[in-house]
Amino acid sequence: MRLNVVSSKLLLSMSLAVFLSACDSNSSQPVTNYPLESIIQLDETQSVNQSIDLLLHYPNDTVSDISWQQTGGEAVTLLAKNSKVISFTPTVAGDYSFNVSFILNNGASQTLTKNITVNETQHKVTARFSHAVLADNKVSFRSTLQSSVEVSTLRWQQIEGPNVSLTTDNSNGELAIFFNAPQVTVDTIISFNVSATDSNNTSFNDQVAVLVEPVAPISDNAYFSDRTAKVFPYNPNSAYAENLVNCVYSNSLTSSCTLTQTPLLAEEVKSSSASPSVATIMDRVVVSHQWMGDRFKDFLTHNDANNDIKNLLRATTAIVISYDVRPSFYWAATGAIYLDAENFWLTPQERDTINEAPDFRADFGNDLQFVMPWRYVKDNDYASQSFSRTERVTRTAADALYRLTSLMYHELAHANDFFPSNEWYVHSSNQRVLDAALSSDFESDQLAISLPLASQEMRDLGQVSFAGETANQTQKNYLPSDIEGFFSPDRASDFYAYSSLREDYAMLFEELMMQNRFGIIRDVAITNQPSGENVYASDYIVTWGQRGRIGDDKLEQRVLFSASRVLPEFDSQAAMAEVPTPIAMVEGDNWIENLTISPTNALEQLKGYAIPSGFTRSGSPSLEKQHEIYFNRYYEKPLPKH
Repeated sequence: MRLNVVSSKLLLSMSLAVFLSACDSNSSQPVTNYPLESIIQLDETQSVNQSIDLLLHYPNDTVSDISWQQTGGEAVTLLAKNSKVISFTPTVAGDYSFNVSFILNNGASQTLTKNITVNETQHKVTARFSHAVLADNKVSFRSTLQSSVEVSTLRWQQIEGPNVSLTTDNSNGELAIFFNAPQVTVDTIISFNVSATDSNNTSFNDQVAVLVEPVAPISDNAYFSDRTAKVFPYNPNSAYAENLVNCVYSNSLTSSCTLTQTPLLAEEVKSSSASPSVATIMDRVVVSHQWMGDRFKDFLTHNDANNDIKNLLRATTAIVISYDVRPSFYWAATGAIYLDAENFWLTPQERDTINEAPDFRADFGNDLQFVMPWRYVKDNDYASQSFSRTERVTRTAADALYRLTSLMYHELAHANDFFPSNEWYVHSSNQRVLDAALSSDFESDQLAISLPLASQEMRDLGQVSFAGETANQTQKNYLPSDIEGFFSPDRASDFYAYSSLREDYAMLFEELMMQNRFGIIRDVAITNQPSGENVYASDYIVTWGQRGRIGDDKLEQRVLFSASRVLPEFDSQAAMAEVPTPIAMVEGDNWIENLTISPTNALEQLKGYAIPSGFTRSGSPSLEKQHEIYFNRYYEKPLPKH
């Protein structure tokens, strides 16, 4: 998983005013100020640039087959039209109308309508994004303020529902709130009001809500111990639609499904050497929102010209893209790859649907005196652009291409480690996916035997920084110069390679593929760990670093070992022959100053690599990039014991 750790991010817990508890969660009937069996409109009056939230409130009945439709007004995009809650932000004043149809528990059909008038006044404070969740799901809301509004005046107040415990992200002058949805016995609305004042001392308010749906408790032996989001097959007509959700992303999963229920994608092309088609792959996709599957389909169709990703997917059973997946990972218990939807959004409305709760590993290794940042670079600049959540921007698929592709190379290297191509067709169809995966002759084990890493110190530090183990005093005393002595003479491509044998294997493959396919070179460095609230990338002083470490002679055989096995169709020998000698970073310069270390002739050699349509690069790092530095990257989810 790629975790974008912005240096200035601080997660602050704070007490927020909660002045109404309007639901008794022990009662079968909600105590609520909202009318029953109706469409709830949170804000009585609506303005341009203010989020409109409509909630289907039917707490005393079970409803299904929900479908929202817009029947009047300027067209808006409904990204969750099969959910009990829809939200959108109008940009044009006028009258809007909607209806929602659904089936009641007794089988009767029902349709409700709602008319809304949007005023011309520009609203300056908006809370996003009302939605429906299951009990115990993670929830996040974010406020958007116009520039004339004073951030310091922003206040959140809970106005409906059982009290929840809140944390906030107060970085970069923005404010988001996070909480876990409580257990409920009926559909329960938890709503908040956010208010702020502009420079003219005019106050603005907006409401946002989550509709919490009851769900059975998670059993002690469930494969997913945290509540999973509601997901569905992207293609409802897929031959695997009936099994997909229950086998790969459900709290009811207590034992691995069989290869009959969810076979490897390789089975689809067993009789030929062809890559699986996009349609075949999409039959295995599970999503929380339809747009996520649409974006993944576009990626496979337009940005996988060499069929690398399609071929690598043969070792998987399914692809899960959901608003609550963070970080991304591959899991041999199900044979599926799980992708953070942050890799796919194009519009700010799509991004609004993604839960932004921080990665649980964000604070790992904070008591060490060093960090090892990384980045991908092209032509002495960052290869990818970041977009702050304070900016409601639209990006192109090309803007996210390199990050997504590197993620796919990495996670699918894991899949092809557990299910290497020479073992795809040896497993019994009645065998459980997990049992088949564990019966593999792991290539990553063979790498560790034939070409092992040497530094035990780095292995131990890897468990602190990536697995959350507590650092001992010796480790706390290590300086960046000590880490240079452990890491630089060894044969790992990255610090993360020391987290496990599997990650070591995948990191080697990923870096070679990104360099060969895109002319993108990877930086890795050892720096100090700055402290304080306002820390920037320029505060990280390089003790040692390399650009293109896989070009180091002592790594060559390890890279070839991994790449030739993960993707046999790829000519790894020819690719390694083109890998240039690593470029040393300048000791004593900061992370940003070390961005432009490639000589001009090296840049000219890379000009032949295609730049995706719509992709642009500046000649120097933008302010946004200067504040950006990456640490933790991927996630290895522990396998179940049964």
